[in-house]
Amino acid sequence: MKAGVAILGLGASGDAAARLALSKGDDVYVSELRTDSATQERARGLRELGARVELGSHDLARIETAGVVVVSPGIPPDSPVLRHLDEGGWPWITEPEFAARFYQGSLIAITGTNGKTTTAALVAHLLNSGGLRAALGGNVGEELAPAASALALLDPPPEWYVLELSSFQLAGVQELTPDIGMVTSLAPDHLDRYPDLASYYADKKRLFLNANPESLWVLNGGMDAVRALPGQAPGRRCYFALDVSDTLPVREDGRAHPSDRDEPGGPSSVDSGERDPGSTPDAGAFLVGRELTLRLASGREVSVGQVDGLSLLGDHNVMNALAAALTASLAGVSVDSIGKGLASFKPLPHRMEPVLELDGVLWVNDSKATNVEAARSAVESLKRPGVVLLGGKDKGETFGSMVAPLANRARVVVLYGEAAVRLEGELKAEGTFPFTLLRVDGGFERAVSVAADRAQSGDVLLLSPACSSFDEFRDYRARGERFAELAHGRARARSQDSSSKERS
Repeated sequence: MKAGVAILGLGASGDAAARLALSKGDDVYVSELRTDSATQERARGLRELGARVELGSHDLARIETAGVVVVSPGIPPDSPVLRHLDEGGWPWITEPEFAARFYQGSLIAITGTNGKTTTAALVAHLLNSGGLRAALGGNVGEELAPAASALALLDPPPEWYVLELSSFQLAGVQELTPDIGMVTSLAPDHLDRYPDLASYYADKKRLFLNANPESLWVLNGGMDAVRALPGQAPGRRCYFALDVSDTLPVREDGRAHPSDRDEPGGPSSVDSGERDPGSTPDAGAFLVGRELTLRLASGREVSVGQVDGLSLLGDHNVMNALAAALTASLAGVSVDSIGKGLASFKPLPHRMEPVLELDGVLWVNDSKATNVEAARSAVESLKRPGVVLLGGKDKGETFGSMVAPLANRARVVVLYGEAAVRLEGELKAEGTFPFTLLRVDGGFERAVSVAADRAQSGDVLLLSPACSSFDEFRDYRARGERFAELAHGRARARSQDSSSKERS
């Protein structure tokens, strides 16, 4: 007879899952290969609560006796312990799936390649500012909100749980059933972990595994890969897009929409035919001029504010605002409250975050842009000439598509880190371009210094790396924090220099 809970991995999500299981009276076993000081500290805390914790190895025999096996997202699918479970037919779930089994309110689950953290935080903000008790958690990062399991311990429970879910967290979904599910975008990512793009998209598609006729799906109508992702899953499809035509239903005759050609490697376009202006559209969100506009379920169109009233930078954040506004409306927030909430929301750290303006140069920290599509969106959003920092740890994506947006927005592009050589080769292979391309050896700080020296008054100095941070930093947050420190250090040095000149 299987009993108890086995938790693999002791990061933030594993720790939260263990505490949740202990609170329910379960026998809890936790195993983790790491033995660093932070992990040992977490292990001590769980042992004091009654868990058995093993560091440095996984006890496969003990794991097999558990009634529930919870896997942390940091454990890759080809790891020996997961291969053992899969080959033996032992089922496992991820931490948000485990957490949601104890939720007492409605669930909004948000996934996508880019934009999901900002959108999830904005959805929670709109719900709370609109008078609905909402709790944010999941993949958003410890500095913003807790792991999904921590939300299950809230007392009183919220009316709405808002979870950001990565593809890694969706991989083990068995029963997760969101009341509202959202896909912000789809683009190549994590190809250092997945064998191909189809495998990555397949994990994203597990969001729809338990769809029912009452499900509400908020989808990026401008991306046919997103439109196709649900397949034949039941539920209402509500689209957000910059263009109202992309929020319309699709034809049923199987004819492909022309923009399918822009989604190589995505799901088959057979499921997403041409937009059908003759069909009755469901709720949606789009722009009318510079107005953020909602189409309500009644068909009435209402404005919830101006693009210029957002504190978020870039068209991709306009899309995030439209997605969040549509979701909040479906959850029952009034139009007036949505408008006020959009105006009061502030940018999240490391996501097109203005750091400071020095000598006419605006420093912008977009360290969270760890894939090519995110960096493309950031560069395309620039309204001023740019000095752009690209580089870090190579994730296996191709970089050639960066040339076009860089050619339109950048004066100087500075390459650094492990990926710099391949970046340089692939950008140059695209032919001639109008910007100056500099590959800098000597690490991140040297690259930032070179970029700052090349920036001119009126420029944006943008860190939007298109790569992960793991060649030099523990994560994208540490990279972004160092970028901000270097910016403020340069400002202090400039101020001290000015003071010295005044005294002399």
